[in-house]
Amino acid sequence: MCTVTYIPVGGEIYITSNRDERRTRQTASDPAVYEGTTGRLLFPKDAQAGGTWIAVHDKGHALVLLNGAWERHSQQGPYRRSRGLILLDLADSRSPLQQFRDIDLTGIEPFTGIWLEERQLHECRWDGINKHHRHPDEAKPHIWSSVTLYDPEVIDKRKAWFREWIHAHPNPSQDEILRFHRFTGDGDPHNDLLMNRDGLMLTVSITSIRHTDSGAYMRYLDIPSRRTETGELQWVPGLKRQDAEHH
Repeated sequence: MCTVTYIPVGGEIYITSNRDERRTRQTASDPAVYEGTTGRLLFPKDAQAGGTWIAVHDKGHALVLLNGAWERHSQQGPYRRSRGLILLDLADSRSPLQQFRDIDLTGIEPFTGIWLEERQLHECRWDGINKHHRHPDEAKPHIWSSVTLYDPEVIDKRKAWFREWIHAHPNPSQDEILRFHRFTGDGDPHNDLLMNRDGLMLTVSITSIRHTDSGAYMRYLDIPSRRTETGELQWVPGLKRQDAEHH
């Protein structure tokens, strides 16, 4: 939930997230399909709070979470609810954007949400007081880094790495995207994409969604065990036709 890329390739979209966590945090469950109140959801489940940092709904929207909003904040806990559970509230709705506008976030730690809804890209931030929304260009690739872990200079450096890599890989495969998330950096383990800060805070997993006309395909790399797991979620009948009507 600390480094996210969005990459459109032809008619497909790739959303990939590096999860940086404390070593002491329990290992998340592998991606699985769960029944929600508005449909089925595919996500890896956080073992500690039961939420998630990345999810796909069978109506086609996909969401991912980063810690923090605009700048590094001081924790003011205990918080009313975990951000991972808030992400599930947003994902398990007919419209994540409308749900973000309506939901009461008082007592929730700041976060940034990146999501795809009806093939449109949204960036929604909660800074602890106010909600913010903008609409990045979904036709272009983007990268985000968590402000709670990375200073502005490091975030800019990571954006430069991403621009150089996209220039060399204008139509990357999912394997190439995963390699970017695993091996990009300048040899500084504190700030490389696969980070490790003295074994206390480190990248514990990489999750990549391939969003297609027929469904979503998730690849989940558990870094400590070097396991790769997969998940799949087909869109509800008629979704492709509905998307075509919107575009």
